[in-house]
Amino acid sequence: MLIDFGSVLDFRMIKFFMISQNLTQRQQMKILPQQIQWLHLCHLTTLELEQHIKTELEDNPLLQENRETEKESESKDGPTDFADWDEYGYDDIPDYKTEYANYFPAENLPERPIVQENNFQQVLKEQIQCQTEDVEKLKLANYLVDSLNDWGFLDIGLDGLAETISFKEKKWYDSEDLEEVLKIIQQLDPPGIGARNIRECLLLQLERLDREDKIITLATKLISECYDALTKKELKKVRSDLKISQELLREVLEFVGSLQLRPIQKSDNAEIIRERIVPDFVVTVDEDELKTSLARQHSQSISINHSWMLDMQKKMNEKDKAGKQYLKNKLQSAEWFLSAIQQRESTMSLIINAIVEWQKEYFLSGDMLKIKPMILKNIAEKVNLDISTVSRITSNKYAATPYGNILLKSLFSEGIKDTEGKIISTKIIQQTLEEAIAQEDKSCPLTDIELVHQLSQKGYKLARRTVAKYREILHIPAAHVRAVWK
Repeated sequence: MLIDFGSVLDFRMIKFFMISQNLTQRQQMKILPQQIQWLHLCHLTTLELEQHIKTELEDNPLLQENRETEKESESKDGPTDFADWDEYGYDDIPDYKTEYANYFPAENLPERPIVQENNFQQVLKEQIQCQTEDVEKLKLANYLVDSLNDWGFLDIGLDGLAETISFKEKKWYDSEDLEEVLKIIQQLDPPGIGARNIRECLLLQLERLDREDKIITLATKLISECYDALTKKELKKVRSDLKISQELLREVLEFVGSLQLRPIQKSDNAEIIRERIVPDFVVTVDEDELKTSLARQHSQSISINHSWMLDMQKKMNEKDKAGKQYLKNKLQSAEWFLSAIQQRESTMSLIINAIVEWQKEYFLSGDMLKIKPMILKNIAEKVNLDISTVSRITSNKYAATPYGNILLKSLFSEGIKDTEGKIISTKIIQQTLEEAIAQEDKSCPLTDIELVHQLSQKGYKLARRTVAKYREILHIPAAHVRAVWK
């Protein structure tokens, strides 16, 4: 009998690997579901939290809304010197004084007709409804539209936005999902909406035009391939790369100059829209003393409905284990939710007090030039909390002050030393830079070197690349590009 030793060895080797064990060691970080929910609550604004509370009230029968405070306020505001409704309803006020109370009197007519104006976000959301019927895409599109700044740019990275909406919706989204939806938004009107920089804004406008036109084709190639050389004013390199004459390059630059640098032009409606924001904090000034408070205390508006729970326990049989487990789970959920809201409010109070104390001079005067450099780490160390907690508490939160509603994130900035050795906030330097460019001669704009000299005269010693960086943050093009768009 012949024995194939090769096959026997192969079988033994396979058997050896099948019964072998491997020991591996790795580190993993897991976050408890309740901790994720609490982080989600920290990120919510006042209006979003109220909607979340309504959802919890509908889902959990052990939670109830306290209406005693509302009834007390209504009783204080209501009539107290009338014994009954007949006396209150049929008083001695003539009908002609109340019948036309909803009309303007002739002496107090408004100077201009009152019209209902929609901001560009609302217009975009209406257009999105006609582009897609996918519920997930509509949700992401509305979120991206709300993330656009006042000029219609998306100046926040998609990775950060994806992380934020993942916590908000309790569902994982990545930057690729947002990129797909962003392309839909960029096809809407006005052209250039949703662009992440000036270059993308110009390209989005050029895509809407006739590509068979020679000037438009050259302009598209200029922005897509030679934009860096254009911003550095290397016109000879641009002309050689495009292989065109100087006269034709002049025509292309004039055409590019007719495009809009920003998708949304500033309008009077911007200030009206800003006043519709519901603040999360209130900061008041009382004789050079700053007082802070939360705009609304939600922890006092809900409580556990113990009477309903006792009634259900009496009606249940002793053998009804499923019912008892249901009540137990709902009670634990209600207790945790109340505790989480209380913890959220105490954390918000700590953080707003720390911010106001750090920026005391600004809140007392309202002068933007008195904003001190402040980063998340400063406040986190002051209140002994994690930086991520401070970031979520201050994200999308507004504070009502005597000088208007202020976005808390706008108060955070890094600092640079001036010529006297003082630490100056970069927000102040950016504002000074923007004012200098606004006052320049439009026919001969200031270069970055000239802006460096102007800022140095005001005590801000900066490098040219730093000025260029701040200019890009403010979405302001270079001097030779501003000369074309004068």
